Amino acid sequence: MSNKVNLEPTAETIQHEKIYRQWGLTDEEYDKVVAILHRQPNYTETGLFAVMWSEHCSYKNSKPILKKFPSSGSHVLQGPGEGAGIVDIGDDLAVVFKAESHNHPSAVEPYEGAATGVGGIIRDIFSMGARPIAILDSLRFGELTNSRTKYLFEEIVAGISGYGNCIGIPTVGGEISFDACYEGNPLVNAMCVGVIEHRHIQKGQAKGIGNPIFYVGAKTGRDGIHGATFASEEFEDEKEQNRSAVQVGDPFMEKLLLEACLELIQEHPEAVVGIQDMGAAGLVSSSSEMASKAGSGLKLNLDDVPQRETNMTPYEMMLSESQERMLICVQKGHEQTVCNLFAKYELAAVNIGSVTNDGQYRLYHKGKLVADLPVDALASEAPVYYKEQAVPKRLEAFKQMQPFEPVLYSVEETLTDLLAQPTIASKKSVYETYDSQVLTNTVVRPGSDAAVVRIKGTKKALAMTTDCNARYLYLDPELGGQIAVSEAARNIVASGGQPLAITDCLNYGSPEKPEVFWELAQSADGISAACLALGTPVISGNVSLYNETNGQAIYPTPMIGMVGLIEDVQHVTTQSFKKSGDLIYVIGETKDDFAGSEIQKQQTGEIAGTISFSLEDEKNNQTLVLAAIKEGLIQSAHDCAEGGLLVALAESAFDHNFGFSIDWQGTNAQLFSETQSRFVLSVSLENQARFEEQFGANATYLGVVTEEPTYVIKSENEQVIIDGLNAKRIWEEAIPCLMK
Repeated sequence: MSNKVNLEPTAETIQHEKIYRQWGLTDEEYDKVVAILHRQPNYTETGLFAVMWSEHCSYKNSKPILKKFPSSGSHVLQGPGEGAGIVDIGDDLAVVFKAESHNHPSAVEPYEGAATGVGGIIRDIFSMGARPIAILDSLRFGELTNSRTKYLFEEIVAGISGYGNCIGIPTVGGEISFDACYEGNPLVNAMCVGVIEHRHIQKGQAKGIGNPIFYVGAKTGRDGIHGATFASEEFEDEKEQNRSAVQVGDPFMEKLLLEACLELIQEHPEAVVGIQDMGAAGLVSSSSEMASKAGSGLKLNLDDVPQRETNMTPYEMMLSESQERMLICVQKGHEQTVCNLFAKYELAAVNIGSVTNDGQYRLYHKGKLVADLPVDALASEAPVYYKEQAVPKRLEAFKQMQPFEPVLYSVEETLTDLLAQPTIASKKSVYETYDSQVLTNTVVRPGSDAAVVRIKGTKKALAMTTDCNARYLYLDPELGGQIAVSEAARNIVASGGQPLAITDCLNYGSPEKPEVFWELAQSADGISAACLALGTPVISGNVSLYNETNGQAIYPTPMIGMVGLIEDVQHVTTQSFKKSGDLIYVIGETKDDFAGSEIQKQQTGEIAGTISFSLEDEKNNQTLVLAAIKEGLIQSAHDCAEGGLLVALAESAFDHNFGFSIDWQGTNAQLFSETQSRFVLSVSLENQARFEEQFGANATYLGVVTEEPTYVIKSENEQVIIDGLNAKRIWEEAIPCLMK
């Protein structure tokens, strides 16, 4: 074993046998590396370029698209480019948040893939100097009738709760959808939110000649090598998936690392120059990015890297994605402070190198120079591609179609059928496995439109949500992108919050396919337009491409994570009806919008047609609702989404087993239409006049909340009476029944 280093192919062999192709480098990219170095790269150097130039690390295919996003605003303290984005919330406090995808690892090793996805996003937050206060997720699976999907569902949920519960950060919200296109490629997107005082904000930078670079946290093993490359390739059934590219997490170690890093930042700010999580591409990405951002160079001695396995090569150490590790650039003279503090937490803190001023990235191993590269070439000079775009053929076919019209034999049967659809059905069996109350700041737990977490020592709270209806993007990527942002904002507003900013996970198929790249470009235009209209800049996020199995891409799924500020916890609003006798209104007009709807999928098994959407109506309705909430006119507010109006009414009634009696002026089918920009509100009798005056024609009176759990719908030619307790039972039991 001891001569393992010598078994590595020579630079000549790598070029001659094109070994670099196995790691995802193209011939042109390899030639570009040779041109940069004026020589052939050795084995280690080729590996470094392969991971740093992967889509996952360099965004080489998506950079031109990401440039479109509005990312600044008067309250944005840190936009994209650091571990997470930061937004000012007043009182010298800020909210820090970001979302990341862990799709490929979760498809192969669902428990560890999901768990380490949570661990990684938490590190992004505390590397900024913030204390994490909440976790959210956004999950996509195939249909629950499939045994593999059931296994993935169970294990991924267990991985999220296992990590979050152990580290003691509440999992407060999220979303789960089911569509056949995700069968071989589930999506696991995790979001973390933290709070910070302005003075503690950190950056991932390595500057100051001679300042030492400290490696802190867990030891390096052989897990996760080439994880970033693995995240940048498609799946095929006959190919054995690369299990060694999946890491293994230890939430107890991460809890120690979190507390040690925050104590260092808060108690010894003079010791910290910069700090960054060792995430995708491990030690190479964190170290090269920290130096590149600061315009400096680095010298690392790999013999000093804490290792948990013997005879590790430079290549393995640099590319390992072992979890629970951070890199800190320390101010010279404060080395002992750092060592002592981490020793108190029984964590390794080792000086593995220093900052130089020549822009070179040098690695030494056993007394030999094993890599010598320009640091910018690795971290910021990856090639950028402007991929070909083409409109998917399906969209032309959708335009030619007659609008879908549902066939309704029974309003009651249609409602209960929809409530049993896994995307709409209660997710209680999932979120009951999450500890949503730890830290005792959670005001609104999972199950309402947005989660709400109070900020200790203030009257303020943060509303947070994850959203995306990928079916709409499949039908129209641009309008679907607008809707994804708008629905997130609707959930924040319905909870009493002012939307602040977004993070995203852009989950798509292969960018090599012109149709997929067109979907990405179009949806980015839609997201940008909605962010500008609603005043929610994009402050962080990630791109996950190559989500394909056997050449079949997922729906375009740009998950939107949004945080809003609730100025006073008294404004916190939930979706549940509060008392019988309250009046029920729907805000926004209801039209025949069935393309991409749950009722279309249920009745035809397909998603097809064209959608419509108005950002102007959206903004107007949100502004009216938030103003009315702040004025104390609203008892409950619920975004009208999947399943339409009758589903939203039922969801509002479930919590306290209320019923409702409404007069419906539209068609029975329109009860299940998914027209956007609508809210279901309940208002107490004494506020009726003021409420109606403020909303005018934007509000339609429907009826009243009743004590009896019965849903009475009077329409033009009939009266329908539905047993609310039975509807709730069907809604609650749907997923547990399917999982049996």
